Amino acid sequence: MAGRARSGLSALVQRLASPGKADWTVRRRLDSLPHKILLAFVLCALPVHSTTFYLTVSGLGGETDYAQRFKMWAEDIDSSLKRAGGDSNVITLQAPTREQIRAKFADITRLAKPGDSLVVMLIGHGTYDGVDYKFNIPGPDLTASELGTLLDRVPATRQLVVNMTSCSGGSIETLRRPTRIVITATKTGSEKNATVFARYFAEALREPSADTDKNESVSALEAFKYAQQKTTDFFDTQKRLATEHSVIEDTGKGQGEKTPNAENGEGRLAGAFPVVRLGANAAAARDPNKRPLIERKEQLEQAIDKLKFDKAAMPQAEYTRQLTQLLLELAKTQEAIDK
Repeated sequence: MAGRARSGLSALVQRLASPGKADWTVRRRLDSLPHKILLAFVLCALPVHSTTFYLTVSGLGGETDYAQRFKMWAEDIDSSLKRAGGDSNVITLQAPTREQIRAKFADITRLAKPGDSLVVMLIGHGTYDGVDYKFNIPGPDLTASELGTLLDRVPATRQLVVNMTSCSGGSIETLRRPTRIVITATKTGSEKNATVFARYFAEALREPSADTDKNESVSALEAFKYAQQKTTDFFDTQKRLATEHSVIEDTGKGQGEKTPNAENGEGRLAGAFPVVRLGANAAAARDPNKRPLIERKEQLEQAIDKLKFDKAAMPQAEYTRQLTQLLLELAKTQEAIDK
């Protein structure tokens, strides 16, 4: 029996090591393997406790219709984040002043640790004068330069900024950092029309179909791709020329890519950055006893995603060895969560 199990494991690992085969459906079959085999591999300890700080800000609408939309989308995101469970700090600001934004950043800077994560989402109107991007809020607007300074002060090394405003592409060069993911609704600062990307990004955080790898968690990359496709469909359905083209930058040196992949190097950090949990993952994260297991599971999934991204630069045997260890530990962790 043990021999057949090991043979089955080998076949699974070979399938997972092949391009396009590393999907969650195959990976979950490892949960049925004998527990002794699962315990045969020991990984170096991964950090299992961290806090994610979420700051969602909706700016001035200018018109009643826009003000209502921005408020509704921010509340939608807030609701999804709070349902997701886990050790998180969720803050949502509606049309705040620059001083109020600074105050919230000061609170996060004081509380955050290097191992924590920070997610900042901006909804509203933006402007770009060819030099600096500005986020429209009551009183003096918040510039990309000031936002970048506020972000740099936060100790959390894993950061995601989702700028969903018009002209948001103009903020990329200022905000990008090697450990920061930047998603913008527009590819440049010259796309000035009000955007709909925020509507679909908010939808991605509660929509199971956005979870393309079926691990009951929506990553930054999954949310980006979902919102991007929905935005494209919106303009096609309306038979309108698209006035916004969302991009992602997570290398710290690019101008943003519409189609992130291993060739252009974009998407590596975003694919390993869980934004929100869904279903059973969210339920388990609300259980203090299971929360550390969920966090460990996410760490392992992130390591697997990183490994898949790095596969082309590794010997096949080393890739298979590391993947086997990670999958076995993941199966063991999932088994503990399911008990």
